[in-house]
Amino acid sequence: MDLVGNIKKMYEAGDGHVHVLAASIRNLNHLLGSFALHAELATAPAKVWEEWAAASFPLPGSDFVYKGLDKAGNELRAIPYQSLDLNRPWEGFDIRHERTTKGIQQFVADYKSTLKQSA
Repeated sequence: MDLVGNIKKMYEAGDGHVHVLAASIRNLNHLLGSFALHAELATAPAKVWEEWAAASFPLPGSDFVYKGLDKAGNELRAIPYQSLDLNRPWEGFDIRHERTTKGIQQFVADYKSTLKQSA
């Protein structure tokens, strides 16, 4: 969620052409965190949407605080905001990251699993 918040902050002074996708959402807390950050889009497995529906579609209030936890329940380290010059050519940015690659692979696997279920 820090990454989503940082991206929203990066583009807040822009012309509105960027829409932020909160992806790899794995639980209701992630979903509510993406809502609190005003992500324009969110992808989550059906179980998360079903959990949200079962809870009567709650929305985070102004007092909502997202707590990032790993699978063992330990608090995650914050990702600090880093200001970037968005007027530089895009080719000058190194956007490679192992978690991005892993996230894309999981996104594709999640998508493919929906195709199997509907077939």
